[in-house]
Amino acid sequence: MIFMPADIIANIQTLRERIAAAARRVGRPADSVKLLAVTKTVLPAAIRTAMEAGVTDFGENYVQEAREKIPVLGNNARWHMIGHLQTNKAKYAVQLFDWIHSVDRLELAVELNRMLEKTGRAMNILIEVNVSGEETKNGVPADRALDLIKSIAPLKHLCVKGLMTMAPYSDNPENARPCFAALRKLQQDILREDIDGVEMTELSMGMTDDFEVAIEEGATIVRIGRAIFGERRY
Repeated sequence: MIFMPADIIANIQTLRERIAAAARRVGRPADSVKLLAVTKTVLPAAIRTAMEAGVTDFGENYVQEAREKIPVLGNNARWHMIGHLQTNKAKYAVQLFDWIHSVDRLELAVELNRMLEKTGRAMNILIEVNVSGEETKNGVPADRALDLIKSIAPLKHLCVKGLMTMAPYSDNPENARPCFAALRKLQQDILREDIDGVEMTELSMGMTDDFEVAIEEGATIVRIGRAIFGERRY
């Protein structure tokens, strides 16, 4: 299914209402949750419609696709890398993105820092954590996340802002709750370490099928694609 502009605008309004309602259920303000529109395989015209509807943050899964889209769409948005990032693509990632959600190993962090040093700027990053332990998921194992963050913290051009995870797929959103709760607990554990340069203010978790549960468990960024743009083109 390909959605028309009016559909996209209506979907965004509905999502904002659902985000606000989920936040209110746990005593949080609606503006404590950022809507991140996932644009994997989405055409630039549809992305522009979302921009016109007030969406400011967009997420791409692949560097190559981002290299084709972002220059066309201009600088009127913040772009987030949310997919697995190969170390040899770090030089492109630092040119394209404002945030990287998928830092899961020291080798990648060091290369990102090296490339950023050449530009003289810093970048916000999230540490991707494989909370579920699924072999098919990327991310640092939860029990190694603290050590990884301590290793990344001294890298001057990277700003560790929080954590990201993907819950196992399920037809029942409640099945994702333990995963989201575990990421929030990990966030609190890391905060207690009081690591210089590490803020831990962001939890990127929750997608189209489970974002309301994620918000109830503390998500500050929800990554929504299908509920905005319809099914992927391929």
